[in-house]
Amino acid sequence: MNTPILAIDVVSDVVCPWCYIGKRKLELALTLPEAASLPKVVIRWHPFQLNPDLALQGVSRKQYLEDKFGGPERAAEIYQRVRTAGLATGLALNIDGIMLQPNTLAAHALLAFAQLGDADGCDIKERLLRAYFVENRFIGSTHVLTDIAEEAGLNGATAHAFVTNPDQLAAVAAADANIRSRGITGVPFFIFNQKVAVSGAQDAATLLAAMQQAAEAKLG
Repeated sequence: MNTPILAIDVVSDVVCPWCYIGKRKLELALTLPEAASLPKVVIRWHPFQLNPDLALQGVSRKQYLEDKFGGPERAAEIYQRVRTAGLATGLALNIDGIMLQPNTLAAHALLAFAQLGDADGCDIKERLLRAYFVENRFIGSTHVLTDIAEEAGLNGATAHAFVTNPDQLAAVAAADANIRSRGITGVPFFIFNQKVAVSGAQDAATLLAAMQQAAEAKLG
């Protein structure tokens, strides 16, 4: 008899602060006492590039903020709210330390690489988010991505070959396009057992309720 599972598909980007906050809220939801009755949880991460047309070498963070928000003052207002929300989930986001805004295509390829085998996709996702938002590493660099892979216990040479392979990068871009074609325009976006969807970094109780609804629907 097959063991029932609760499949959680998470659409997000690795340069999206709300995606990091949403990841923490999902983790919190799974530690709530009521979550003990859920089936085995399987989490899959899916690519969504907030800035798919960004140059592969990245752009200065200052220029990025100018283009996106019209200047640092407006950006400061928005990111203060992000910092506050991050701290509430235990995340000290060093947003001001980011010097380069990366293209995230290769970073998503590394996540795809990790999820091909036995590696923990959640671990790689966490490492990518922490590298960008806390350590302020340039995750648009394939060399930095190789280092992150090795730090996670993956084969660095194999990971580097994967994230620089045009076919793999094209597959990530195609997956991103497919997600957008399904009407998903903002992240994070959570899909539970392909039955219940939640948009945004909702609180843990909301996420748990969606998981319970999805699990019950599958059993029914």
